[in-house]
Amino acid sequence: MSDEHRFEEEEFTSKFNGGTLVRILAQLKPHWRWVAGFLVAIAGVSLLESYFTFLSKRVVDEGILAGNRDAVIAIMTQYGLLILVQAAMVFAFIYLCGILGNKVSYDLRKKMFEHLQGLSFSYYDRTPVGWIMSRLTSDPSRVADLVTWGILDVTWAVMNISSALLFMAFINWQLALIVALMVPLLLLVAIWFKQKILVEYRLTRKLNSKMTATFNENITGVRVVKALRRENENLREFSDLTGAMHRHSYRAAWFSAMFLPAVQLISAVAIGVIVAYSGYAVPEGWMTIGSIQAFISYVTFMMWPVQDLARVYASMQQAVASAERMFSLIDTQPEIVDADDAVDPGTIRGDIEFDNVTFYYDAKNPVLTNFNLKVKRGETVALVGPTGGGKSTIVNLVCRFYEPKGGRVLIGGQDYTQMPLHAIHSRIGMVLQTPHLFSGTIRDNIRYGRLEATDQEVEDAAAMAGAHEFIKRLEKGYDEQVGEGGVLLSVGQKQLISLARAILASPEIFVMDEATSSVDTLTEALIQRGMDTLMNGRTSFIIAHRLSTIKRADKIVVISNGQIEEMGTHAELLKNRGHYYNLYTQQFREELERSYDDVFKTRDRDGASPEDAEESAAVKTGENRISA
Repeated sequence: MSDEHRFEEEEFTSKFNGGTLVRILAQLKPHWRWVAGFLVAIAGVSLLESYFTFLSKRVVDEGILAGNRDAVIAIMTQYGLLILVQAAMVFAFIYLCGILGNKVSYDLRKKMFEHLQGLSFSYYDRTPVGWIMSRLTSDPSRVADLVTWGILDVTWAVMNISSALLFMAFINWQLALIVALMVPLLLLVAIWFKQKILVEYRLTRKLNSKMTATFNENITGVRVVKALRRENENLREFSDLTGAMHRHSYRAAWFSAMFLPAVQLISAVAIGVIVAYSGYAVPEGWMTIGSIQAFISYVTFMMWPVQDLARVYASMQQAVASAERMFSLIDTQPEIVDADDAVDPGTIRGDIEFDNVTFYYDAKNPVLTNFNLKVKRGETVALVGPTGGGKSTIVNLVCRFYEPKGGRVLIGGQDYTQMPLHAIHSRIGMVLQTPHLFSGTIRDNIRYGRLEATDQEVEDAAAMAGAHEFIKRLEKGYDEQVGEGGVLLSVGQKQLISLARAILASPEIFVMDEATSSVDTLTEALIQRGMDTLMNGRTSFIIAHRLSTIKRADKIVVISNGQIEEMGTHAELLKNRGHYYNLYTQQFREELERSYDDVFKTRDRDGASPEDAEESAAVKTGENRISA
């Protein structure tokens, strides 16, 4: 099963775990005062609810049947005062429970978010973003509901049942004992039904997810479906899904419809026993009319606490499943950690060396094997080669986003695993192929890597990156909002801002990963100018498919299948007429062909002109220059 399917099925397959429940309850320890407060409040409300039923017995026996008006007034006055007390307690437990829920959710989210900051890149490679987002959003809410409203409902139910039985025993202990024996039966029936309903609803949700995915695939892939004549087969598969979903939905509805009548039937038997017993007890003076009324009220009232206990038991399983997922995240150990004796060298300026480095994401498919490369301090090194050859892996290893499986990476002659991660990451600047901006202003994004920078330093960095001119033309300038992920700006504008951010951070090692592959020629020239400024005196790594951007690199390394195929300057590699020469001439020819096509498109549109011959000659000259 793939990770995506495994993550999707977790909620359905997770089993109840008592150890996890204990760990959930441990989240309440820092907030025990709030817990004690709402437990006292809900216990008081439950006791008062049972006492109100007892007061109704007294009204009937001591007031109405006895014709004692003063007793009725006194009892009702007491009832009114206690109602005010109960209202205050209701406010208290709702307020305290709401605050406690927010505190528990905040604690869990904070723990997970802090832990995520320290996890290695490999965790994010194998874990879907949606799974992580669900852990940070919906799961803490479920757990918080369990330890607040769930505990509140359990306390309310237990206190109501216990206090009702206590008052019934005070009235008639023999009859109270009979009723008490029926409570476990009520609880078992309620839990059985809730379990059945929960399983059917889970299966229904699972099938609904599959049906939604089927909808999406068939709508987005409608051309393929029609081209391959898959309509009937897809309809059959869809019918199977909808049929299964209908069956489970029907069973869930059937169990739900049967649940309340089953509980009411047991309660009716209890009430029947009370009435039958009363037929003998009242004439003998063992019970009063008010006592019978109170007993019937207590039995009827007990149905709701029993249902609450069953509901909490069902929701507890979901909360425990959510907690298991959260704790699995929190318990995940980062693969890259600081060594106990790691020391910050104060700088990572120095030669960088790959010494017999072996690395793989999957042990069966090594990316680098006994790889060796030495980069001198201040050199600009360009990495080129086919996709999947290992270029990005080399850069990731330099940045220590990953560590070698074998061999060493040395910075300034020192194994970089003996340096703290922060010492390396804080001194590296990166500009990626797909730049990422954060919600906020342009100024905030440029300042992101150096929060103490002044506004003038921000603007100076933007000017060096070639971004200042377009920023000035915006309505709010540097205070313009970029939108989520920078959606309000073009790719080129985002790239220039990313470059300005790197310039402001003043890194000691600079990495440029396909930064100009998605921009126009003019923006590429601006980025190239900013790169030249940033790379001056810094060790720099450039990954590029546009070979025209790396001609001035100190060293060009051609990577293929995790090995160095060629290495040298632009002129040296062209002279060797090897792999780099073939890549470069192929790109140059493609550019010439595009230029040649443009010439003849213009001629076809406007008619032949003397300039056509000159353009054609220029193209031919370019081709000859490649050959030379």
